[in-house]
Amino acid sequence: MNYHKKTVKDIDVAGKKVLLRCDFNVPQDKTTGAITDDKRIVAALPTIKYLLEQNAAVIACSHLGKPKEGPDPKFSLAPVAKRLSELLGKPVIMAADVVGPDAAAKAAALKNGEIMLLENTRFEKGETKNDPELARKLADMAQVYVSDAFGSVHRAHASTAGVAAYLPAVSGFLIAKELEIMGGALADPKRPLVAILGGAKVSSKIGVINNLLDIADTIIVGGGMTYTFIKAMGGTVGTSLLEDDWLDYCKEMMAKAKEKGVKLLLPVDTVCADAFSADAKPELVDTMKIPDGRMGMDIGPKTIQQFSDAVKDAGTVIWNGPMGVFEFPAFAEGTRAIAKALAATHAITIVGGGDSAAAVAQLGYADQMTHISTGGGASLEFLEGKELPGVACLLDQ
Repeated sequence: MNYHKKTVKDIDVAGKKVLLRCDFNVPQDKTTGAITDDKRIVAALPTIKYLLEQNAAVIACSHLGKPKEGPDPKFSLAPVAKRLSELLGKPVIMAADVVGPDAAAKAAALKNGEIMLLENTRFEKGETKNDPELARKLADMAQVYVSDAFGSVHRAHASTAGVAAYLPAVSGFLIAKELEIMGGALADPKRPLVAILGGAKVSSKIGVINNLLDIADTIIVGGGMTYTFIKAMGGTVGTSLLEDDWLDYCKEMMAKAKEKGVKLLLPVDTVCADAFSADAKPELVDTMKIPDGRMGMDIGPKTIQQFSDAVKDAGTVIWNGPMGVFEFPAFAEGTRAIAKALAATHAITIVGGGDSAAAVAQLGYADQMTHISTGGGASLEFLEGKELPGVACLLDQ
């Protein structure tokens, strides 16, 4: 994939109407609908402020949740408009629809230096189908398209990729940073490149492991996906997470790593328990000999030492997925130790979105990382080396 894309700074937006795709898919209180975390709205501010300072008229859009049957007040972006207005210190005009008469009239009347927000793009059935008619109606409101929703660029939707067929398309600052840092780490990393992969399943990380075996110097495997590798090596895994269908794949990956001279590190000791529960009593065992009736919940102290040593002298570290059940305090030590090791290294440290980003934030190490990706699924597909439709559609530099 070409990571060198034009940004808002490479195009003249002064006096123009700009359709800006944001990621305003924010968590909300199920009862009151109040926004419980505004990080994604805050992350969009640099691009929005730049466009307004350049005297553009900004037509922002985003999806929120997964409305099933068209418009649903529960998934309205009105609370986002209110919060965005507070953060910008200026009014945000809210449209009552996406490409209907209200949105069209408000977009037509929008003056330079003003901002409006369209209703949830997923209120239109054509959004997820990348319907060209919907894309054209969105594009008709503006003269330039700016994509800044990295969390959605792996989906070819009308508002993430379709509109680029009708308007000059560039990235905002958020996507530009993702492409520069993550793209740089994959295309020309500062070595040694260490990749730390955790999370529950091998099946969800196949493409990532495959791609990184061609790029990385060391691959560290932790989390629930460990136990499929352990069984493939002839170990016993008790009641630990296991994907029997992927045992041969694990053997192939270990053989490929050996053949390519890539160090593949697996846990040597495991903190296990007799139940998947926050109250379960932790028990330390050899990873190759997890007893019957016990499940692996975290990496042990010897493994923490081994993984931390691998990170110490790295040039670049990419981390995607926790080392254990970090939601339970008794089994969070492995994930905490890896976050601490990344905070202490002089390497470029990149944390993939999703659970690892949440863990780093929760454990208080977020400000000590070089980059925390804003996209979960998008980060994963990026690491797999896949072409992301919402990036491929942008103008090349």
